[in-house]
Amino acid sequence: MNPINKFTSSRLYHLLGSTRKARIISASAVALAVCTFGAAGVAPLAPDASDLPVKTISQDLASPNLSSQITALEQQDGTEKYVREERIRAGDTLATLLHRLGVDDDAAETFIKKDKTAKAIMQLRTGKRVLAQTDDNGNLLWLRANVVDGSDNPVKTVSVTKKGDGFVAEEAPAKLERRVEMHAREITTTLFAATDSDADGSRLPDTIVRQIVEMFSTNIDFRSDLKRGDRFNVVYETFWQDGEFVRAGRILAGEFTNRGTTYQSVWFEDPASRQGGGYYSFDGKALKKAFLKSPLEFTRISSGFSMRVHPISGNWKAHKGIDFAAPTGTPIRAAGDGVVDFAGTQNGYGNVVVLKHWNNYSTAYAHMSRFASGLKKGQKVSQGDLIGYVGTTGWSTGAHLHYEFRVAGEAKDPTKLNVTAQAPLTAAELSRFKMVSGDMIHRFALLRPQGSAKTDTLAQK
Repeated sequence: MNPINKFTSSRLYHLLGSTRKARIISASAVALAVCTFGAAGVAPLAPDASDLPVKTISQDLASPNLSSQITALEQQDGTEKYVREERIRAGDTLATLLHRLGVDDDAAETFIKKDKTAKAIMQLRTGKRVLAQTDDNGNLLWLRANVVDGSDNPVKTVSVTKKGDGFVAEEAPAKLERRVEMHAREITTTLFAATDSDADGSRLPDTIVRQIVEMFSTNIDFRSDLKRGDRFNVVYETFWQDGEFVRAGRILAGEFTNRGTTYQSVWFEDPASRQGGGYYSFDGKALKKAFLKSPLEFTRISSGFSMRVHPISGNWKAHKGIDFAAPTGTPIRAAGDGVVDFAGTQNGYGNVVVLKHWNNYSTAYAHMSRFASGLKKGQKVSQGDLIGYVGTTGWSTGAHLHYEFRVAGEAKDPTKLNVTAQAPLTAAELSRFKMVSGDMIHRFALLRPQGSAKTDTLAQK
């Protein structure tokens, strides 16, 4: 084709307009469809988008008020108020902390140093968070911090607030968020190596590790019985505040597979029952011993359940209890779950506490120097709870605890009784227990590796 003909053809193509161009494109599309789907039949063509009705909608949208979303800046009465957050650093003084918080207020610093409640803020450990609000001149409006004790348990939230020309310091219980966490671990060397970190870098809290040992130590010797490939699953509670971990709580369920045998236990506390909670096998049998062997942790028996010469009267008389010699002030623990039936003074017993347990069982604790704070008749106690302190009140010649175990009001020798288990669950309690245990069984199933071999399961005893 010569240049003139080429130009004429091109111009003629453009002069034909978009209608012919659309037809050419449509014809090509049909031909392609026939070639592609000819073996299966020709599908009907979809309507051309240009032929579809078009609806236009106009709407005014309000712009977002970003200033209302800035939580770190408030404005009242024309004064800007700032909230800042800082964490305690090693070597911090109150002055350096206040400076980083933007506080330039000598009166506030003096108040915190002198006030009995406020000065707890000066004892915060490294890494703990402090919040403060100031005005645009650096004057303190309020300051808040969570004060914790040495075991990392929350004690209180301490706040210092501007009131008139001075300040007021207040304490309030820490408001914590409860979470439930679940982890699986495999033993490669030791238990503690397995609890140090997971694939995601998480580490089991030390309090949870101690509970694992306590929970399974009656069946597993963690010094010699562990074998490479043993596994355990644990479900436990943790407590948080504003997204920050505060402490771990109780193990809610545990499962440990040692040398092919699996031991399990689940925590159950019925809110409708007056008895305390405890650990049970998954079929609802109590795992905890009904009564402690001794209400004192470290002691010796100074007088058993037998006939003896009374140390004061000098006469032969039946000694209907067991005396545990211990220094004055030694903590006394409840031997079993129960309810306080009496807390006061009784003749030769001096300061005495009587606990009522299940099945006509009761225990008495005599010669106390003082009772546990707040202990009163009708109060529910759990096994191991503090109920008082060793003393020498009443007819006593030295500091000791006189402990009695009674059945239907009659003193019995606890060393000769075979009371090994807690009170069995009632039908109503068992129904509620099955809901709790069912949830834990499901959690354990999620934690177990896929295709893991089935093992013999035993109740933790």
